[in-house]
Amino acid sequence: RLAADAVKEKIVDAITRNLNVCELSSASNIIRLADLGCAVGSNTINAMQDVLEVIKNKCHSQCPSSKLPEFQVFFNDKTSNDFNTLFTSLPQQREYYSAGVPGSFHHRLFPQSSIHFAHCSYALHWLSKVPEELLDENSPAWNKGRIHYTNAAEEVVNAYASQFAKDMENFLNARAEEIVSGGMMVIIMPGIPYGMPYSHLTNGVMYDLMATIFMELANEQLITEAELDSFNLPIYSASSEEMVKLVDKNGHFSIKTVELTNPTSWLEGPIDIKAWTMHVRAAMEAMFSKHFRIEIIDEMFNRLIRRLFEFSDKVESGYKEKTQLFVILMRK
Repeated sequence: RLAADAVKEKIVDAITRNLNVCELSSASNIIRLADLGCAVGSNTINAMQDVLEVIKNKCHSQCPSSKLPEFQVFFNDKTSNDFNTLFTSLPQQREYYSAGVPGSFHHRLFPQSSIHFAHCSYALHWLSKVPEELLDENSPAWNKGRIHYTNAAEEVVNAYASQFAKDMENFLNARAEEIVSGGMMVIIMPGIPYGMPYSHLTNGVMYDLMATIFMELANEQLITEAELDSFNLPIYSASSEEMVKLVDKNGHFSIKTVELTNPTSWLEGPIDIKAWTMHVRAAMEAMFSKHFRIEIIDEMFNRLIRRLFEFSDKVESGYKEKTQLFVILMRK
């Protein structure tokens, strides 16, 4: 939430400058918002409420004599998402109609030209699948002994980048069908300065240490090397230049903003390594548990905390980089 709040004022400015709410609501007097990759916590509810308030203010200022439109908010995530928990968290006194939309945002989710504002925060860095080459022993991209492209061979990095490009093309094509002409889409996701090795980032340090720990566990015969070699994190961070290239190639959206921001501008002092590791585990445990026994996951994270403290200098040196990609797109 704090990372997303770092660009809150930029979203306010983008809506105020670029969204023609009178035109968007003229057909049916309804404005529809969608949060893609909503998860179950309060972040999605707060984000949609913030956006809705800005659009309401824009309605009052841009078309003061018109009736305020009705609002509908769609909360989307994979079918395995706990929508029951999400809906019990919705405020009872809310100024919008709500609906859950299960399904992958890499495919169509809504009727044609039905969405006026789409929001996707910390979701697009998850690839739709692990690149197949990483698991092929005969491929130059076989990612033996690693769980990510951090410090991996160039072929591994290229496999990740290629999968992200395919996913983005599918994502943009789906949204192009769903978002009305003149509609807006906001994307917030982990990013990286162009040309910077992922190993220079704090997350890169962590993923490398995870791989080292899993290899230790394999050497101790607590897991097999085959278990390690068949597991890869489907996570990718794009640069601004990469995102611009993909959006331009797609051709359905005009770019209003693509920039890297600092997601930890609010953070003073060193990282709380224990708290950070707890957040990482909350986000990733379900993925690990499909592949490793729970006692192995416990041991890995216990060792990870100790190892992160040992490498605290590298951890601290990476987190202040501008590593949050902020994108504003308008449907042509």
